[in-house]
Amino acid sequence: ESAYLPSGGLNALRTATSRPQPAKEPYFDTSAPRNVSALIGKSAYLTCKVRNIGNRTVSWVRHRDIHILTVSTYTYTSDQRFMALHHPMDDDWTLQIKWVQKRDAGVYECQISTLPVQGYFINLNIVVPTATIIGGPDIYVNYGSTINLTCTIRHSPEPPAYIFWYYSRQEIVVSYDSERGGVSIITDKGDVTTSRLLITNALRSDEGRYSCSPSNADMATVRVHVLSGENPAAMQTGGATDPTLDLLTTLFVVFYFTL
Repeated sequence: ESAYLPSGGLNALRTATSRPQPAKEPYFDTSAPRNVSALIGKSAYLTCKVRNIGNRTVSWVRHRDIHILTVSTYTYTSDQRFMALHHPMDDDWTLQIKWVQKRDAGVYECQISTLPVQGYFINLNIVVPTATIIGGPDIYVNYGSTINLTCTIRHSPEPPAYIFWYYSRQEIVVSYDSERGGVSIITDKGDVTTSRLLITNALRSDEGRYSCSPSNADMATVRVHVLSGENPAAMQTGGATDPTLDLLTTLFVVFYFTL
């Protein structure tokens, strides 16, 4: 059987195959996350994926004030925390925001310079971790029992680099083999990080304010009362005072863990 040729023979076939094809329009790959969370003080990365970019440009616009932040890889703001990241062989266009603050939260738009302009919206959430000591603000334990203080750190994209435990207002480091002894730390990392301060054989001199201070959150504080048959309600009514510092000057327990 003979092959089919268009009218005009081989010359017509060559013309048909060499005719320029219409360029494919760029478009967004919608698999890119539309909600991004960043830890306050760290860097945020907002990424849109543009297919078939051709000779078009990609811009990032902040919707709070309709401010053009970047065009291609050029920055159009005096705030040097903003930078466009892109590799020529990649479809990803990333807006980097260094040292993010609460005011950076909001909607950002990745735009392609088509007619009309195409936009891909990403919402940036700024996460401020919180520390809480369970059972506060006042915790009552029996004389001779174990003081068990549990500090939880929530709303953090990553665990804290370290956790400090303080006793009273002084910042004197006490090692685990100190005269007091019986002090230990148990820390579990995860979506919610917990750090437990355990002090065995509670004494009246162990009363006072204890604070948990993670690297990425404000300090949380509770007051510990050691009971020897007293009524906790009566103690609350009377208003507890700070213990005499010469009974136990300061405990500052430092616990580091690496990611």
